[in-house]
Amino acid sequence: MQDVVIKTDKLTKRFGDFVATNAITLEVYKGEIFGFLGANGAGKTTAMRMLCGLSKPSSGNAVIAGYDVYRETEQIKKNIGYMSQKFSLYEDLTVLENIRFFGGIYGLTNQQIKTKSEELIARLGLEGEAKKLVGSLPLGWKQKLSFSVAVLHEPKIVFLDEPTGGVDPVTRRQFWDLIYAAAEQGVTIFVTTHYMDEAEYCNRISIMVDGKVEALDSPTQLKRNFKVSSMDEVFYQLARGAKRGD
Repeated sequence: MQDVVIKTDKLTKRFGDFVATNAITLEVYKGEIFGFLGANGAGKTTAMRMLCGLSKPSSGNAVIAGYDVYRETEQIKKNIGYMSQKFSLYEDLTVLENIRFFGGIYGLTNQQIKTKSEELIARLGLEGEAKKLVGSLPLGWKQKLSFSVAVLHEPKIVFLDEPTGGVDPVTRRQFWDLIYAAAEQGVTIFVTTHYMDEAEYCNRISIMVDGKVEALDSPTQLKRNFKVSSMDEVFYQLARGAKRGD
């Protein structure tokens, strides 16, 4: 039996009369790469904020890394990592300063921070850049560093919100190598992406339309169910009926 690390039951978020996420029910397993897809306005960001303990649901239930989304949000935050396309690192700090800063936020000891900093810099081949400002690094290096910092404290789950936006295809592929390596270590990857080729890399995918999860399965099975040859076509079939948008 697989270990469930994210479990939601009819998880709902309302803003007045507007239902942003509507009765989401799903399970995500330890070490799984889980794609969370949906067009703009589908409710992905709202759902992810609840799962990260940043927003209280209006109704329904969810347990994240063993902790309740209503009562144990601080414990959830300690057991997850998070990376977004828009903000992950401080560009006016050096590579080493960023690692130390986030290590402190995640509650690591000074010795743990020292050891992990050295390991991370060596693994990424950044020995020559450790004292350079993050803002001076190429985007691909920033992405790899952002992901590595997000898993610095060995979280059970890492949430990746459009992590490869604006990155070239070769760097995206290298970034996914990091994702695979983390998943093999038992870290659960919960990722949103607009790139349908990346959706193919996931173990399972859910697709949201107008606040509801309208499909949930492996990429292979979804293509079979919709009788199409690509995830682009699956996504189009579902999203073209959406009533919400930007």
